Amino acid sequence: MSTDRPPPLLPEGARRTAAWCAVALLVAGVAAVFIWLCVVFKTAVTPVLLALLGTALLGPLYRRLLRMKVQKSLAAGLTVIAVVTVVGGATYIVVAALIETGDQIIASLRQAATDIADHLGAAGTSLDDLAKNAKKLLEKFGGTAASGVISGLSVVGQMLAAAVLALLLIFFFLRDSDRAVDALRSLAPRSTGDMVEAMGRRAFEAVEGFMRGTTFVAFVDAVLIGIGLLVLKVPGAVGLAALVFVTAYIPYLGAFLSGAVAVLVALADRGFVIALWVLGVVLAVQVLEGNVLQPMVQSRTVQMHPAVVMLAITAGASVAGILGMLLAVPLTAAAFGVIGELRSRYGSQGGRDVQDSGSG
Repeated sequence: MSTDRPPPLLPEGARRTAAWCAVALLVAGVAAVFIWLCVVFKTAVTPVLLALLGTALLGPLYRRLLRMKVQKSLAAGLTVIAVVTVVGGATYIVVAALIETGDQIIASLRQAATDIADHLGAAGTSLDDLAKNAKKLLEKFGGTAASGVISGLSVVGQMLAAAVLALLLIFFFLRDSDRAVDALRSLAPRSTGDMVEAMGRRAFEAVEGFMRGTTFVAFVDAVLIGIGLLVLKVPGAVGLAALVFVTAYIPYLGAFLSGAVAVLVALADRGFVIALWVLGVVLAVQVLEGNVLQPMVQSRTVQMHPAVVMLAITAGASVAGILGMLLAVPLTAAAFGVIGELRSRYGSQGGRDVQDSGSG
């Protein structure tokens, strides 16, 4: 009786490729469903994500209070009060600076646009034509102004509700972090509890490192560019520095936008030479950030290639606009943290298996 098996229909390489394609399709399908659910339930998901980012940023303060023998609920409450004070104060400073110098910045941008249009504008694309078209559009759609105001008030109300809910969630996330770990272990199969906990901790550490590092880099960028603008006597220097700080939470793209605004303002009010100096200051700060600050920050967190960051920002913007751009990079950092944990576990296990088979 012959025991020869028929040859496989596909060679070994093709079967491995097909298996990896099936895994990739499965992961992509799960990710697509997850993103769809997040978009559908964005009213609830957004405060949760913001609370996770706030918890990651404030974790060191909370742990320091615990080391000072402060009770958990009190430590979490003090941390939330601290974030309200700091974020509220920073928001007030930024908004006040932008309001105080906003007219100067807008006027300078208009002047810069006028100068550029005079030199490069083609027929039918001058600012006068744009102004006439805008006036016609306003006359055509002026009847929807009241509904626009109501929609704006509704958006503000939703933002305030989301902020309050995020603060409450930060309190519970800080106070009940141990329970969250236990709950995560209980949801996982018994044999994978340690691995699931390790992946969760690795993801949270990646987000924590990103938030702290980005805040530090944003502060340094804002201070250095603000000093440069003050030295060059560019109008609205404080407001532009505040804009640099806010946009720094969108890596690469935020620096480009804030730097372009600063250069245009300098071009309109101080001339071409000062605009070149401002461009030099912005580029020097970006070189310092890219070669000193970012490597120093990323050496303690998950390292991501700039191309991956840009793709994540683009995907986040397509899904959830500005909020998606802000959340895309920390979520990608968390995903890289999970992948790093899996690689450290299964990669080392695979290496040990190869060594064992070789010694056998």
